[in-house]
Amino acid sequence: MALDTQPPPDPSSLFSDSLPPKPAIAQTATVFTKPAETGGMKTRIPRVGYVYDTRMMQHTEVRDPNDYDEEDDDSESHHPEQPRRIECIDKKLDEAGCLELMTKLAIRHLRKDEALLVHSEDHWQKVAAIASMDVEAILNSRIYYDHLSLYVHPKTPEAALLSGGGVIEACLAVARGLVKTSFANVRPPGHHAEPEEHMGFCFFNNVAIATRVVQLETDVKKILILDWDVHHGNGTQRAFYDDPSVLYISIHRYDGGAFYPSGPFGSMESCGEGDGLGASVNIPWPTKGMGDADYLYAFMRIVMPIAYEFAPELVIISAGFDAADGDTLGECHVSPTGYAHMTHMLSSLANGKVVVALEGGYNLNSISSSALAVAEVLLGNPPPMISELTASEIATETIWQVSRVQSHYWSSIDPKQCEPKDTFEEDAIGIPDLFKAHRLDLMAKYGAYAVPFADDELMDAFKNQVLCSQNFYSQPRLVVFIHDYGSLRAELDGVTHVDLDLERSYMVRVQLVLQSLGLQLKASLKLDATRKLVEWVTNQEFALIDVNIFPHKLNQGTAETELLKRLIIYLWDNYIEYAILCKLYLYWEHLLTVVVMTLQDIRSIGHCVPGQREFLSAALPTADYKAAFVQIVGTLEPTRLPVSQPELRRWFIERSLVIVPETHPTRFTGKWTKSCGLVETTVSEKPTKALAEAIPTIERFLQTKIELPHPQPIAPSADPDPLQDGEPNDIDMES
Repeated sequence: MALDTQPPPDPSSLFSDSLPPKPAIAQTATVFTKPAETGGMKTRIPRVGYVYDTRMMQHTEVRDPNDYDEEDDDSESHHPEQPRRIECIDKKLDEAGCLELMTKLAIRHLRKDEALLVHSEDHWQKVAAIASMDVEAILNSRIYYDHLSLYVHPKTPEAALLSGGGVIEACLAVARGLVKTSFANVRPPGHHAEPEEHMGFCFFNNVAIATRVVQLETDVKKILILDWDVHHGNGTQRAFYDDPSVLYISIHRYDGGAFYPSGPFGSMESCGEGDGLGASVNIPWPTKGMGDADYLYAFMRIVMPIAYEFAPELVIISAGFDAADGDTLGECHVSPTGYAHMTHMLSSLANGKVVVALEGGYNLNSISSSALAVAEVLLGNPPPMISELTASEIATETIWQVSRVQSHYWSSIDPKQCEPKDTFEEDAIGIPDLFKAHRLDLMAKYGAYAVPFADDELMDAFKNQVLCSQNFYSQPRLVVFIHDYGSLRAELDGVTHVDLDLERSYMVRVQLVLQSLGLQLKASLKLDATRKLVEWVTNQEFALIDVNIFPHKLNQGTAETELLKRLIIYLWDNYIEYAILCKLYLYWEHLLTVVVMTLQDIRSIGHCVPGQREFLSAALPTADYKAAFVQIVGTLEPTRLPVSQPELRRWFIERSLVIVPETHPTRFTGKWTKSCGLVETTVSEKPTKALAEAIPTIERFLQTKIELPHPQPIAPSADPDPLQDGEPNDIDMES
């Protein structure tokens, strides 16, 4: 299908403050003839609009001539986001006869006033400046753009403007009823572009801008954005994070926050803020290898129920095809048939008003085949038959966890309906119960007892989870050990699925075999590595309060945060305050768990664990006693007090030790020393091993702060210690 070409515009004119008139949207209508026996003619809306322009292929990688290899085909880009992506899709649609059934929509450049609906003026100027860069400037700035996961070309700004303008026209055509659906075959993609930054192959957030334009210029106000790109659309979610009129749902690889774009924003707990709380829905896969059954299960359990409840007036699919089978970046296995079925389900919403906007996808065969499957559904063809599928255990566990979060915001989501089916009998012993029983047994050996609560809600949430040594009132030295040991979700990679073999926990692997009523239950458990700390505390004859902040009853968001604050303040008011006249040691540990990850999302209040600032503020008036604060942070960042409280901050820094792994991604020792106190490193990254490794460092630190006896060797445990060799050991147990 031939497309009109236009003479290349002056690059500077594309980013002019003047606003040229918008070109008319193609309003051609396809005429369909009724069967002869009925007679007459009928004109109706074209079914599918199509946006494509070869000028978007001018955005290509500039290669250093010194890097050229004669065996390379210099016509091919080495970057995965290569120009041929859209060309291959266009060719595939043409060969299948789809283009002749579609209506071409006029493409145009994105206008500045439209871009500023999402992006800042500074962002607009940053993209505009690329047009004036020569080859030397581009090569010299490669490190800067590599850091942003971008490459640039003097024609990049025009391609980005065409991509953004093309998606706008595709959306407006559907919103205005000029076509029923539309497919925007555009590049560069857009869903990673944030209001202030271009990143992740994206320059302008095409879908976010188009959404705002549609809301501004048409009667369509409620819009669903479904992002099935394998990467989380951080820019799109951020653009609407507090907006209840736009429902953003993303299905993506998360890998505990390690998969691009990385960080906690793509977690299932990232649900929006303010009026938009609940309007962001993340379905974060914890690993690679997810396929059709997993995606369709997510659609049936989460996506479609929430979408029907939201009742959008327009559906926009951020259609990245990098979760497709064969894409080496995504490493997942969604087939063209899987994409067809997802499109078919979304077509049941908004009276069929669906826009498909290309995002990622880097295997040329996979992306073109997947795009064809989607286009055929838009044209009215039913999706192919799909064989019987069963979602993986990872998927069912992830969806259950997501349902527990989203049930707070959507009445259509029932976690009980999503809960994975256990294969054990009703009298099987639950893993959390085993953890807690083990902990109680361990503490009993050291003469500890459970602390009672006069507060009924705290008792329900933390019964038997706050333990106190018998020498609490008699021993002048006290260790307060705050953690969330025993949480199954502490074993999760990215808080998404139960994998008891992961080592980022307090436990080391042990094979446990339980035999009951002729049934054999095998589960991979992990014994408590905090035994090292407890033995050290006991050997030093310190008093101990052991606080497990993982509640029995989970309350998401603010409710859980407030519960933790109440717990810490309750312990201070009713127990620790009585020890103020003694010498107080506070041992505060952060672990990779759901509680800490949830708290990471709200640390803007001052980089404090809920209750810790109140705890420290209460301690400050009696600061004549000696205290020490120790944090083992793993790969997280340490607690830092705000500069608005200089006296408290100075008092805290003088008494603080932060222990981080040598490989910590953002460790700036000098900066942290100014805000956190002494910073020491460990070889081990996992809190499991770092805890045992750090005990000598903690002892040395305490000796500089208080009159601590010289370190004494830890008495050998009566039970075999699986941490003795520093590596997990398998132990068979029968009961």
